[in-house]
Amino acid sequence: MALNAKFLDKETAVHSAFRSFNKGAIVTESTRVLERFIFNHGGNIQNCRRTNRVRWDVAQTGLNRKHKMRGEKRKMAYKYIAEAWSKPENSYVDELMQQRLIAWRKQPTIVRIENPTRLDRARKLGYKAKQGFVIARTRVRRGGRQKPRPQSGRRPKRMGVAKFKPAKSLRLIAEERTAKKFPNLEVLNSYWVGEDGRHKWFEVIMLDPSHPVIKTDKDVNWITQKQHRSRVFRSLTSAGKKVRSLRRKGKGAEKVRPSKRRGAKGAK
Repeated sequence: MALNAKFLDKETAVHSAFRSFNKGAIVTESTRVLERFIFNHGGNIQNCRRTNRVRWDVAQTGLNRKHKMRGEKRKMAYKYIAEAWSKPENSYVDELMQQRLIAWRKQPTIVRIENPTRLDRARKLGYKAKQGFVIARTRVRRGGRQKPRPQSGRRPKRMGVAKFKPAKSLRLIAEERTAKKFPNLEVLNSYWVGEDGRHKWFEVIMLDPSHPVIKTDKDVNWITQKQHRSRVFRSLTSAGKKVRSLRRKGKGAEKVRPSKRRGAKGAK
């Protein structure tokens, strides 16, 4: 059966047209146009319906079923991206990131990028493809603190060189360094994108508080208020709150607020 070229160019029109070839499918206007095209070329619609029951990949997910099953949900594109990134070693992400890390190692520590690497994660954290939103990828060295070795002699236990860990997470360190690179922007959130034996890479979502688009966006215009200035340096982002144990609530978290390093409330 020969198809018109315009249907081959439009995949959605082809899918909609072939619904009539499956029993119980809904006949749409594009289906009638395709059937009229077959008639004009001497074809038989009934034979086409019997012999051309095409099982498209999309059709297997429930596109051309007669009735949608109760409780069945169709996966969006973001869901497939999230599943691939949840276990990169078991998906196409592993091989893809190996090639990307080769190029990322040669780039500067902080690089502004046009589009997020993990679109699903960025959208979940508040990113929008509009003016005023900025994405930057930051590289942070892995491992603990590297303190200088003392010149005078002392036993190894008192050297004070090894086994020292920073009080901040690498993700929070990446956010702070990125905020220093872009002083006119405010950090909204960040997420992990890759790592090797020596470095970790994070992508930081930033906003321009003075941009008119940000000021009129009801979802993110709260960041333009003065109490949110330099919020990353006060550990008010998600990474900062996690370091301060502010995700704990209820019983067992009585001494967490207002800070882990502050004494009991009312104490001098």
